[in-house]
Amino acid sequence: MVSIGVLALQGDFAEHIGMLQRLGVDAREVRLPSELCKVDGLIIPGGESTTIAKLLDRYEITSPLTEQVRQGMPIWGTCAGMIMLAKELEDDRPEPLGLLDIQVARNAFGRQVDSFEVYLEIPALGDGAFHAVFIRAPVVTKVGLGVSVLARLQDDTVVAVQQDGLLATAFHPELSEDTRFHEYFSELVSKA
Repeated sequence: MVSIGVLALQGDFAEHIGMLQRLGVDAREVRLPSELCKVDGLIIPGGESTTIAKLLDRYEITSPLTEQVRQGMPIWGTCAGMIMLAKELEDDRPEPLGLLDIQVARNAFGRQVDSFEVYLEIPALGDGAFHAVFIRAPVVTKVGLGVSVLARLQDDTVVAVQQDGLLATAFHPELSEDTRFHEYFSELVSKA
């Protein structure tokens, strides 16, 4: 059985762990490099990207994390996690990990009061629209070679992408009752 870690430095890590446990997946909190080595895949949850970046450095996880990705570990970033995985940001902070060949605009829809929910058609997840929750969400403004777009808003804004074992969503699947994104990531981890 695979083990999926959830970066538990800041943000909504408990909701991801709960969703994975609902699926019967071995889910673990990851705060230290030694814990990162004990999981087969990792979720970087939503939260505050600048804080997450500082804590990654403080707990010396940045370098081991990028090394794990180079060795093939699948990683999924949701909201702030998408920002952290990006190769490039439209503004100059925080310093992203540069793992996923996308450019991201932070807080693309505005402030907390501008948060919204929408149903998205996501062919990779099968039939039926996915209930997506956007909270101070980023968007993908450029997609590099080898990156597949998994979901777009009606105005064609890119909100979910995949590049090999790297997955990123601008929204929060852990705040939905729909387990399909967590199932999809679990399958990616199993295949790796």
